[in-house]
Amino acid sequence: MPRRSKPQLEPRKSPVQARSNASVEAICEATIQVLLSVGQQRLTTTKVAARAGVSVGTLYQYFPNKSSLLQAVVRRHMEKITRAVEAACAQQRGAALEQMADVLVAEYLAAKLRDVEASKAIYYVSDDVGGAEIVRHLTPRGMKAISEMLESSGASFTEDVHVIAATALAAMYGVSRTMLEASKAPGTLEAMREGLQVMVRAYVNACAVASRASSARAGASER
Repeated sequence: MPRRSKPQLEPRKSPVQARSNASVEAICEATIQVLLSVGQQRLTTTKVAARAGVSVGTLYQYFPNKSSLLQAVVRRHMEKITRAVEAACAQQRGAALEQMADVLVAEYLAAKLRDVEASKAIYYVSDDVGGAEIVRHLTPRGMKAISEMLESSGASFTEDVHVIAATALAAMYGVSRTMLEASKAPGTLEAMREGLQVMVRAYVNACAVASRASSARAGASER
């Protein structure tokens, strides 16, 4: 049997090469709107192009098929979250550990849940278009930003800061996915948001506190 070729997922053109980045943004926004309106199965490039106000030919200049279009939307969403983490960490360098943790969680969730329904729609299609690979590709950037922020605190940690960063990211990713699946009962999302802040703050603080306590005991034994 002839081997089936994999569908092309990468965009044909990048926004830098194209005449207008605005066209790509309009297409991606239209994709989300169509996804929310008719769902993944009924979404077509024709419907997206019509919603974006561009020709199907223009859409195909950027995206060769429906899968590449959906992948671009997932990547765009994940990139925004990563940039939010990087910005928060850069802004919080030198701050107290508790403040670092609180701002990190707040900015991560603000980026991921700014439009809950759109985030849900993107989450539900991500597994079909390589979402896990996109996350793996972007995770080192988040880990680097968090690690550098923690190191700027001047604290000593019992764990490598990269391990702490990876654990914090995993906690935020896991809880936020659960938040997307949570019921719309009043207060549910806010309670989970507060719980995640407590969790990350306590974890980061515990790593540093344990280290300081060990140092204090060591100093006492030397007297």
